[in-house]
Amino acid sequence: MAITAGMVKELREMTGAGMMDCKKALTETNGDMDKAVDFLREKGLAGAQKKAGRIAAEGVVAALVSEDGKNGVVVEVNAETDFVAKNEKFRSYVAEVAAQALTTESSDVDAFLNEKWALDPSLTVNEKLSSMISIIGENMHIRRFAQVHEEGGFIASYIHGGGKIGVLVDVESDVVNDAVREMAKNVAMQVAALKPLYTSRDEVSAEYLAKEEEILTAAARQEKPDANDKILAGMVKGRINKELKEICLVDQIYVKAEDGKQTVGAYVAEVAKANSAKISIKSFVRFETGEGLEKKNEDFAAEVAKQMGN
Repeated sequence: MAITAGMVKELREMTGAGMMDCKKALTETNGDMDKAVDFLREKGLAGAQKKAGRIAAEGVVAALVSEDGKNGVVVEVNAETDFVAKNEKFRSYVAEVAAQALTTESSDVDAFLNEKWALDPSLTVNEKLSSMISIIGENMHIRRFAQVHEEGGFIASYIHGGGKIGVLVDVESDVVNDAVREMAKNVAMQVAALKPLYTSRDEVSAEYLAKEEEILTAAARQEKPDANDKILAGMVKGRINKELKEICLVDQIYVKAEDGKQTVGAYVAEVAKANSAKISIKSFVRFETGEGLEKKNEDFAAEVAKQMGN
């Protein structure tokens, strides 16, 4: 059967594979479009295996909130290079992953990878990922996702640096208007910028505080060996309080505070009062691309020398 340019174009649009790969697939399957798709899918899976050992520590964080504002998701999808992370095909794929993750009932990535791909139920999420690895030409991972639900308010989202950092903030509020939404976005920006570990002091465990007290007491004794226990206790209390102001979101100094003193909690309370609302920041999720992953250190001179056989 003669393979026409129109057939190649159609297969390419269906799969996103390269033109020559599409032509070969159609030739191998005697022009059968369905079999050609399977041929490329199988090739994609093989290609993914070859790339599986490469470090994928770049990528994109995407956030998505449902139309009613009650549900939100943040996902991180990794690739090997920042160049691919900026590629529109890759970014479109990440948006599709986020859309599926928004409504998934899977509780972890492994289960998520094994469910059907919503845009093509003949594939699993993992098989679609493998296909994209073949098309894009780099190892990729759906590393993590987190869902947030809030019936008594809304979810705010913020993406920083084109997808380097993604934040969701769970806002409980009996009033949802533009002013409250703006406040929530500002809080999300605060989370992105200052990287708190906890929402409030209530989340800090007694074990953590006990350990910090032990460490800081030992340090204080080194500084002031002649100080009595009362003085040392005062020093330790002050230092723990300072630390909590840095790691607890609502205790942090609000980055846009005009006086440089207003805390995030005070800012939220100010907006609540101005809008006759009851507002509480219940939780947040912050993903930063590649955090905790080893990044590939490119040495182009060495790579060229290797290819030249030196």
